[in-house]
Amino acid sequence: MKTYKYLFLLFASLSIVGCSDLEEEPVGLLTSPDDFFQTTENIQTAVNGSLTHAINEKFWGRKLSVALMLRSDMVDLASNEARRVENNEFTTLANNGMISEFWLKTYQGIAAANQAIKGSESVGVAPEAKNPVTAQAYFARAFYYFHLVRQFGDVPYIDVPLTPENTPAMSTISKTPAAEVYDNIIADLQFAKTWLPDTQASRAIPSKAAASSYLALVYLTMAGTNDNVNFQKAFDEAQDVIANKGTYNLDLDPDFQNLFNADVIDNSLEPIFALDYNNFEAPNNGYDQIAPMTGIRGDDRNSGGGWSVAVPSLDVYTTWNAGDYRRAVSLDDGASIGGNLEPYTNFIVSGHQFAKNRPYIAKYTRYPGAFARGNARATSHNYSMIRYAEVLLIAAEAGVAIGQNITARNYLNEVRARARMGGVTQRNGVQVTVSASAEPADHTGTVTADDILEERRLEFAFEGIRWYDIVRRQLGATAFGASGLEGLKPEFSSTDYLLPLPGDELDRNPNLLPQNPGY
Repeated sequence: MKTYKYLFLLFASLSIVGCSDLEEEPVGLLTSPDDFFQTTENIQTAVNGSLTHAINEKFWGRKLSVALMLRSDMVDLASNEARRVENNEFTTLANNGMISEFWLKTYQGIAAANQAIKGSESVGVAPEAKNPVTAQAYFARAFYYFHLVRQFGDVPYIDVPLTPENTPAMSTISKTPAAEVYDNIIADLQFAKTWLPDTQASRAIPSKAAASSYLALVYLTMAGTNDNVNFQKAFDEAQDVIANKGTYNLDLDPDFQNLFNADVIDNSLEPIFALDYNNFEAPNNGYDQIAPMTGIRGDDRNSGGGWSVAVPSLDVYTTWNAGDYRRAVSLDDGASIGGNLEPYTNFIVSGHQFAKNRPYIAKYTRYPGAFARGNARATSHNYSMIRYAEVLLIAAEAGVAIGQNITARNYLNEVRARARMGGVTQRNGVQVTVSASAEPADHTGTVTADDILEERRLEFAFEGIRWYDIVRRQLGATAFGASGLEGLKPEFSSTDYLLPLPGDELDRNPNLLPQNPGY
């Protein structure tokens, strides 16, 4: 995967504007896209420009990924920066800087995808030659809008490039109902599934498997808690991926640690679509910073350790079965870094005054690969946006809903079997082999939705998925109640399932009003 580099598309990184700029004079817009789009390679360059926005610090490199962690019930905050506190405590304001930054970066990615789709019309080759490339842009657009609609609900839907001719009209755009946004996402993914090849040279390039897997997740999200029509669609789509895993070159990785080891993940069959950081330091903080955000302050690993910002609650560790290899991979405990777990009140992670007295997230700090800056900033990590284990659990959750319980149990147990296989990880900076375990044991009875959701919580801990699960299954009252992993969060209410639209967007364009309820 490291041989495939995301390229900065000049007109995407310098001139494509997001909704925040719709009333401002656009700078450097392509006045003649036809002059650029002559070959399928030109379409590919535009697609690369679109996906480059996803690896920026303002999207997955920190802002969005950390916001999703903090809003879950598994990650607490060890800093006092106001915008992070707001996300962690559900006191979010419309002027929250984390929200406004990933909102804009998301729309920049969409704008570049729109340019690629429109530009492809000027490439004079047969559809069979150009559509497999253009389909990557459809996938990218669906990927970005899927994040937006789950975060904000009704959002402006823009599917054309911004040009000097249509930019003034864009300044009066209004919100599109969420149901219509979902319809457009599905249409884009269906086009992508039709035209994308079964496999690609890199998991960072969208494939047919990626489009089909995302379709399954979209249907599961739309199903909520009781929409059996969409549960059936999710089940069928996930089953299609599972049935074709050989064709798509997919499978569970035998060692869970490999999924978070930048040195070996290129050879893993499990990632389906990934964001690849390639040890790349882009201008304007356009690189990965998740390792330092989750790392231990004062730790001597990774050229200076982490910043002790996003940390798990202690209950995340103490309630996780010790025989589950995923806990050893996901969390740094005292044995990993020289601390003392017993008693927990004497758990010392490092000598730094700002290091919290608790276990830490380990998925991104142990094996970041080569990195360009201290504290493991600008890593070589590949972040799986969706992987084969999730497809199995999508099929399992949907299967429970439509009465396919035996099938659901088989898929659940397939994921659990990998979790007890053990593997090679680190303890105190030294590689160790963790032996196979009897835990987590196979599920033997009737599987429930709660069983699947709990499995998802552990399997995808700290991967930006848990918050979306809480929203789609309306779990907030329990997750953030007194018995929740982080204890009572008194400010949480059902209106917090959606984020506020950025205040500066509403100031520029009153057509986006009303603001989401509760803000």
